[in-house]
Amino acid sequence: MSPPSPRRRVRVGGVDIDDLTLAEALDVISELVDAGQGGTVFTPNVDHIVRVEDDARLSTAYASVSVSLVDGAPVRWASGLLGAPLREKVSGSDLILPLMKRSAERRFRVYLLGGEPGVADRAAERLRAATPGLHIVATDSSRIEIGRGPPAHDEVIARVNAARAQLVLVALGCPKQEIFIHEVAPAVRPAVLLGVGAALDFWAGTATRAPAWMSAAGAEWLYRLAHEPRRLWRRYLVRDPRFLLIVLRELLRRRASSAGPDRPCVNP
Repeated sequence: MSPPSPRRRVRVGGVDIDDLTLAEALDVISELVDAGQGGTVFTPNVDHIVRVEDDARLSTAYASVSVSLVDGAPVRWASGLLGAPLREKVSGSDLILPLMKRSAERRFRVYLLGGEPGVADRAAERLRAATPGLHIVATDSSRIEIGRGPPAHDEVIARVNAARAQLVLVALGCPKQEIFIHEVAPAVRPAVLLGVGAALDFWAGTATRAPAWMSAAGAEWLYRLAHEPRRLWRRYLVRDPRFLLIVLRELLRRRASSAGPDRPCVNP
């Protein structure tokens, strides 16, 4: 799916990221909804960029994403090291409340999908309380399996279409939510699907976000690791440090490319 309007994109590893501020992201997502052609919105962080290296399905989903917003200070810092700094971090969790306020103003029909049983219901209750006029048309905690294509999701697709949803918040975690979104997006058009990770858990109160200062300092991962060590230790301590190697590889590649034929090239 093509973005609704031209914009600068920055490549970090195998992921292209749109250089958008939060205010601009709200406008672009609203454009997608108004256009009525469907669309997908992802918020790549360190873990996404590492996973894309080895997951062909996730890479394919990212290759066709409509809007890609930088989630996490380390990815934003990496864009600066690579010579194309992204202006603002726009995580899925930061996007939810202003997007729901925009949805209330525009009367977008919102569908919440994902989380453990009861999470979407509780998140909907709190979002409605925080955003008068918000039109959440349905909540859905269906068990989702990926990799078998749209037929495996027929019941969910039917519910989204029956609700005439315009904006679907999908909280399944990476890579499941991105692959699922990519698989079903054509079947639920004109709905725009947004991967929000743990955002519904935060709103439901079943998980807590790191303080703003930790997020700004790029230490949100440390907060989450301290709170969920058994679930997250492998991600943060084993898999995600590879991000440093990915950035180093890109730096060497760009330096080799800019060295020119008369300068020594570095082969990464």
